[in-house]
Amino acid sequence: MQKYTAEFIGSAALVIVGCGAITMGGLGGVLGSGQPFASLAILPIGLAFGLTVMAMAYGIGPISGCHINPAVTVAAFVAGRMPASDVPGYIIAQFLGAIVGAGLLYVMLAGKVTGYDVTAAGLGQTGWSSFSLSSAVLAEFIATFLFIVVILGATSKAGTTPVAGLAIGLTLAVLHLAFVPVSGNSLNPSRSFGPAVFVGGQALAQVWMFLIVPTIAGAVAGLLFRNKTLEA
Repeated sequence: MQKYTAEFIGSAALVIVGCGAITMGGLGGVLGSGQPFASLAILPIGLAFGLTVMAMAYGIGPISGCHINPAVTVAAFVAGRMPASDVPGYIIAQFLGAIVGAGLLYVMLAGKVTGYDVTAAGLGQTGWSSFSLSSAVLAEFIATFLFIVVILGATSKAGTTPVAGLAIGLTLAVLHLAFVPVSGNSLNPSRSFGPAVFVGGQALAQVWMFLIVPTIAGAVAGLLFRNKTLEA
């Protein structure tokens, strides 16, 4: 239960801080404003998610490995790094943590003096509108694959160092720079599902892609490490 509790807390923290930077920090409004240099908002959004992952890697990594992402859990299982008996508990904890994190974020936003319309303003959910579905699928697959390759490599016996958490967090931040405009750069089924539950509408209609594609990408990355294609 310690492992599942750690995954729950880490997943909730990721949504609260990362999606909180978009909503409470007002970065989502800047990003979609169309003003000059508005795209620079992607950098602090990426850092919010990346540095939260880094912090949790050092905080709960010794307990659960700090997956806080069903795609990472699938990758770890396929790579032979965790038993099948742990997989359901990890994934359930991650989804519950993301939902609770999104709920807490919604409660905080609802306390704005000017009010907050979650349907109109969102909750930091991911989705695609400026690009086609095929582009979003490709972006999510490539970004998730690269992210998990870094995770599995940095946490392998040959690759583990005290700065593994930093490398993983910065990788997530950098991937935001390229892929946020295409798909929102989720790379994480639970991170997308939590906010979509409260926003509904298009966010919930599109969430299926974020449940399927990152999971497949994680399995592919895990398979490459399992058969030693990428193992040091």
